Amino acid sequence: MRVTFIRFPDHQRAHVRIERDDGVVYRLDSGPASAETPHDLVHYTVEDALGLSDGIWGAIAGGVVFRSMRHESGRRPPHAGERSKDMIREHRELLQRAELIGGLCERAAHAPDGELPRFHAREPFMPITVEQLRTAAAALHRAQGAWSELAVGGELHLEWPAWRKLRAAATPARTGRPERSRSRPGRSS
Repeated sequence: MRVTFIRFPDHQRAHVRIERDDGVVYRLDSGPASAETPHDLVHYTVEDALGLSDGIWGAIAGGVVFRSMRHESGRRPPHAGERSKDMIREHRELLQRAELIGGLCERAAHAPDGELPRFHAREPFMPITVEQLRTAAAALHRAQGAWSELAVGGELHLEWPAWRKLRAAATPARTGRPERSRSRPGRSS
């Protein structure tokens, strides 16, 4: 999946262009632009650095379409909307966890050297090692550097690995319509 972060002038509405491997292109609205690393780039960077396939970007690669996304081009797979809603419902805790992990790693990146942010009761539902936190914080420093070097109108092109995507749980095969009786009501054979 190709992801393009565009450097808009500060205080303008920004968006991210997403070209999924199935040929569908979306625009992800990401709020007002600023010199700070965009929120969606923070998530991309953290999830990529930690190898997460069950976060925000793995969900998008797997077919989830969030409310902030608008279809731009390409043929969407049949029942894509229903499938997306099912995946969001099925993986809600993982997606919430990804939000918390992203926020925690962002705080670690902004913390004074060597200090780690305090965890709160609602922090990620999975253990994150100190080493993972440092790895993600270092990746965020590199992303901030790349972002700050972009001129207005510049683009940061990234590739999300095809194998790293959220998958829907297996569902039982559809059995089709129930067989109808060949005899008509009120008639005997």
